[in-house]
Amino acid sequence: MNIEEYLSKFSKITENPTLEAMEWLMNEFDNPHKKTKFVHVAGTNGKGSICEMMSNILQQAGYRVGKFISPHLIRFNDTILVNGEEITDDEVEEILSELSKKIDIYNNTHKTPVKWFEVITSIALIYFAKKQCDIVVLETGLGGRTDCTNIVDSTISIIGNIGYDHMDILGNTIEEITMHKAGIIKQNSDTVMQYQENVIPIVQKECEIKNTKLHLVKENELKNYYYDENYQAFDYDKYSKIEINLKGKVQIYNAAICIKCAEILNQKGYNISDAAIRQGLKTVIHKARFETIHKNPLIIFDGGHNENAIKNLVTTLNQYYNGKDKVFIVSILKTKDYKTIIEQITKMDGTFIFTSGNDKNRYVPKEELYSVAEKLGKRNILKLELTDALSESVNNFNNNIICVVGSFYVYSDVINIVKSL
Repeated sequence: MNIEEYLSKFSKITENPTLEAMEWLMNEFDNPHKKTKFVHVAGTNGKGSICEMMSNILQQAGYRVGKFISPHLIRFNDTILVNGEEITDDEVEEILSELSKKIDIYNNTHKTPVKWFEVITSIALIYFAKKQCDIVVLETGLGGRTDCTNIVDSTISIIGNIGYDHMDILGNTIEEITMHKAGIIKQNSDTVMQYQENVIPIVQKECEIKNTKLHLVKENELKNYYYDENYQAFDYDKYSKIEINLKGKVQIYNAAICIKCAEILNQKGYNISDAAIRQGLKTVIHKARFETIHKNPLIIFDGGHNENAIKNLVTTLNQYYNGKDKVFIVSILKTKDYKTIIEQITKMDGTFIFTSGNDKNRYVPKEELYSVAEKLGKRNILKLELTDALSESVNNFNNNIICVVGSFYVYSDVINIVKSL
């Protein structure tokens, strides 16, 4: 079976999402998700970093850890991992040999066909049960309440920073978006999140309804912060000089959330040592998030694609590379609030090269991005195809910090283009 060809048949468009297809499909496989323990992670920003940190901590503690993240960066397989090892093509084919038959039955008997994300989530849940994972760190795809990952009954729910994204599905206000994120909270469980004043009442109410204990990480609890070119460090709770191998101050809040989660898991019978927590955070890697993909010239890739993510990127660039010339290669999906993203990113000084990404049907045309920046008064702006943008940057701006921003979905293409230059 050609896996990519099979998956390409399914729509990636999410409209009026429900859990109906997931419940039907999982029931056909004897509900594998009910045989596995989960840490379920939602949020507008930070959930990918939290998943990487949490799964690394659990792995350092000696557990067999499943991890489901999205979107894929190089190929589909890199969204589904056990102890850092991707699911193989043979393993995917083995699952799809039965799953594809069930999908055909469902599509022939239901009005709304199975979507792409429902297929890969089904593969993941079946796979984690087959591999007998001790625990799985599961990232939501979109929102929470009606996201197809929300079929699981999680041991702990984590909600990262909440901001504006996917407003066509989740709503136009922070309150509406929070209601969706808080939908992952489960009955008689625990929820961990960073204190965010404007959304806490909504989350608290959901926790009260579901008899769930809410654990908050507050800014004033994180102390003695410092950073250098290798690590960031801080004190939290009983832990001093916790080091993280990720850049950007926002990561210390994500790390504190993971420490709190580890402590709760210990109360539930797990054995996660202080050493495992420290090593898990110190050795964590998060691809496509402020990732250095080339050193000479320095090329940084960041998939941030909403207002909060871009603000964090700007803050981190100022923190580490203040005063250095920069070039931004920008690609933005049509489903994103591209005008706000352009407004935020162009607050930086630098040259901006706008592209139409790697799929003109899915990305905002470079001409439109250019026009928005021009209306904002930016002058050092260009519009080029992605390959040409990278070539132009490497050849003519090689003394600058080159930042590729705006979308995870160009990561694979960017890596391959950079290798060929």
